Amino acid sequence: MFSKVLVANRGEIALRIIRSCKELGIKTVAVYSEADRRSLHVMLADEAICIGPPKASESYLNIPNIISAAELTKAEAIHPGYGFLAENAKFAEICENSGFVFIGPPPDIIRLMGDKNRARQTMKKAGLPVVPGSDLVLEDISEAKKVAQKIGYPVIIKAAAGGGGKGMRICRTPSDLEEMFPMAQNEAKSAFGDPSLYIEKYITGAHHIEIQVIGDKTDQVIVFGERECSAQRKYQKIIEESPSPFIDEKTRRKMMKATQEAAEKIHYKSLGTFEFLVDEKKRFYFMEANTRVQVEHPITEMVYGINLIKAQIRAAAGEKVSFPIDLEMRGHAIECRINAEDPETFIPSPGKIDFLVFPGGEGIRVDSAAYAGWEIPPYYDSLIAKIIAYAPSRVLAISKMKAALETTTIVGIKTNIPLLLNILSSTDFVNGNYTTQFVEKFLSQKPPVETQ
Repeated sequence: MFSKVLVANRGEIALRIIRSCKELGIKTVAVYSEADRRSLHVMLADEAICIGPPKASESYLNIPNIISAAELTKAEAIHPGYGFLAENAKFAEICENSGFVFIGPPPDIIRLMGDKNRARQTMKKAGLPVVPGSDLVLEDISEAKKVAQKIGYPVIIKAAAGGGGKGMRICRTPSDLEEMFPMAQNEAKSAFGDPSLYIEKYITGAHHIEIQVIGDKTDQVIVFGERECSAQRKYQKIIEESPSPFIDEKTRRKMMKATQEAAEKIHYKSLGTFEFLVDEKKRFYFMEANTRVQVEHPITEMVYGINLIKAQIRAAAGEKVSFPIDLEMRGHAIECRINAEDPETFIPSPGKIDFLVFPGGEGIRVDSAAYAGWEIPPYYDSLIAKIIAYAPSRVLAISKMKAALETTTIVGIKTNIPLLLNILSSTDFVNGNYTTQFVEKFLSQKPPVETQ
């Protein structure tokens, strides 16, 4: 096992990693930008080093400074968390070449899955069904039109090198495609430095379902039951739950078996998430695989009673992954992402938190680096907390989550809590009758939210 791990991230995920390391008896090193000097991950780590100015490109994305911090503190391994450099194959290679263990998949797996089009073709060969679409990266609009005509409209344009909704456009007609193709190219180039695009059939009424996996150096791959991630705005998830109210046991087992076989064929290592679209007839199609811990990993942890971060660290240290309990889904968990943003306009709301009270009690978990007096910087993601509610049933989990949100008080900034409460109270969500189009439809029909 490692004696010291450097955490190359910030916010709640940095805290989560630091706490998991403490449970394993591992000392931790926090890195931080000048804007995060008073952040909790800096205070709770055993050591902390400033790696640059507030801008992420000069700090959390500054590979030389991160490696220097690891060398200076004599860390043995580097955990990238999620975002920033977590899915950067070059960073993983530099870590290994510099003598540090990268706590994540090997560079070749990151590179494979980072190329979304190549990943689709590899998974197709490995036996996973994929959404009909282009087999190769599209060079120009004429090729895109040929593919769209072949598979039929509507189609969705996607960035080959990216995720998180960047470079994505839904096209319902040839004129839409002609207009949006260059826009998607420019956005992809700006976000990922690569304008490459591919096209898929756009499946209406689909569910966004994730299957969590973890692989170790013995080539063992363990898979877990699904997460329902269809409650999203502009491809950004805001509420997740496990298990899905839509997926039945037969479909669950089929998806888990197919994912495990595919992951084993590519010798997947560390934590990863295989993402699928599932249509109204419960036919599932592989979309992409994220080679890192997901923001929503806590709901899987809650229904299984495990710690995925600790398992990931053990796997990186060369141990065979095992858990002290039988891996069966029990109860129901829901996660709400609390963002510092205006609930009406969705404009980020950085600033000082004057007063803060998070919920507590049985079945409530809060993952956050926020505290009263903390100044939320404007340079990073607006996520400030994740509230997770766990209960024996979905009905009770929803009730518990609503109570948790209603007793959360954050003064000084705006948050999306009023919107989350409205969604949790909506008939479609309560009945489990929602798809990836749900939130956008809900927003177009709802009255203005009542802000706190």
